[in-house]
Amino acid sequence: MEGEVCMTREQTRRRGERADRPLHVEVEAWGPLACFTRPELKVERVSYPTMTPSAARGLLEAIFWKPEMTYRVERIEQLKAVRWTRFRRNEVNNSIITKNAYESLRANNGYRYDVAEDRGQRVTVALSDVAYRIHATIRATDRCTAPLPKYRDQFDRRLTRGACYAQPHFGCREFAAFFGPRGSAEEAGAVTPADQAGIPPIDELGLMLHHIEYLPKGKERYHWFRASLEHGVLHVPNRPLAPAQVSGMPGAEGRASAEEVA
Repeated sequence: MEGEVCMTREQTRRRGERADRPLHVEVEAWGPLACFTRPELKVERVSYPTMTPSAARGLLEAIFWKPEMTYRVERIEQLKAVRWTRFRRNEVNNSIITKNAYESLRANNGYRYDVAEDRGQRVTVALSDVAYRIHATIRATDRCTAPLPKYRDQFDRRLTRGACYAQPHFGCREFAAFFGPRGSAEEAGAVTPADQAGIPPIDELGLMLHHIEYLPKGKERYHWFRASLEHGVLHVPNRPLAPAQVSGMPGAEGRASAEEVA
């Protein structure tokens, strides 16, 4: 272990990188279907026209994750113009969303849940034939004890091999995502030079989730930003909107805001 750390530090010195400085990683991901649900629509799923930062971070963590590091998504490039599709799916109407509801169901041994009685059809407005290039940085957490290049090199090796802890997906778990290093989408035939012809120069997307802050006792705090695509590129700001700027905006009422969770 000590020899591995020393070797990593030597590689860092040769590359001129600082051991504590955030390091850039780049991933291309593509697939037949994607749905990054807008928060203001609570029943029928309607996707954003592009990948969200939270979905991108989940994809990166499916490839490689350690408690000593975290990802900060900086921008997401669309490699193909937006294509919409719509379909119906059978889903259940109710879900267990609170700890009290879960514990009461466990205590009631005679309770029987019938999926057929609770089933309902819902429309999903999704994206078809998608491809993205994710730009992110690896940053150290307070548990980090090794140089960051060690984790970046591990990430690059897993990315090249196509290794992952769980199958990455685009929004819904059934919408599988394929991934690889820069240029792999074109090598796989998922992207051609003509695919970006229909991307508009500016596209305002409205309110989008920046990140979720996990608080004690299972509580969560949601942070937002105003998203827009500039020539097919979504730039993620360093800081989300202040709580006062989120209050009353469409979509904020669908999730807990920074003001609602104390």
